[in-house]
Amino acid sequence: MTLILSSQSFNDGDYLGNDHVLSEAFGFGCAGGNQSPQLSWSGAPEGTKSFALSCFDPDAPTGSGFWHWVAVNIPANVTELALGAGSGPGDGGGMPDGALQTRTDFGAPGYGGPCPPEGDHPHRYLFTLHAVGLDTLPVEADTSAAVVGFMLHFNTIEKAALMGLYKR
Repeated sequence: MTLILSSQSFNDGDYLGNDHVLSEAFGFGCAGGNQSPQLSWSGAPEGTKSFALSCFDPDAPTGSGFWHWVAVNIPANVTELALGAGSGPGDGGGMPDGALQTRTDFGAPGYGGPCPPEGDHPHRYLFTLHAVGLDTLPVEADTSAAVVGFMLHFNTIEKAALMGLYKR
């Protein structure tokens, strides 16, 4: 069985709609709804004890990309995150019980939508689901995305991804 990630909000390679774009409250010049997209998955490999999800922009003009969303410790029996699930503060919002959103490059946990520089080429937003061999990763809400990524590198059984695009 192969791990498959899909979304009712966008298809792989599609442009993300304004509902998912960063809101004015963040101060980067975008005026979207800042709702995390609906995501669902199937085909979890044997040994999956939890899931982790991230959204990363490798095209951000930072020299190291930009982490827009990191969620870990999603229980193994969960197969969907509803529209807007990651948009609440910290580990609140519509995330499943036990799930933890960790710090993004915006400096706080939770989903932060795309908002690339005006006139720049389309940026890629990589939504990646990790099937994890641990019930919980040893991280906290203010753990950096890089440290979460390090932990996932050693504990991921399989992963699946979807790519959304955005340009302004």
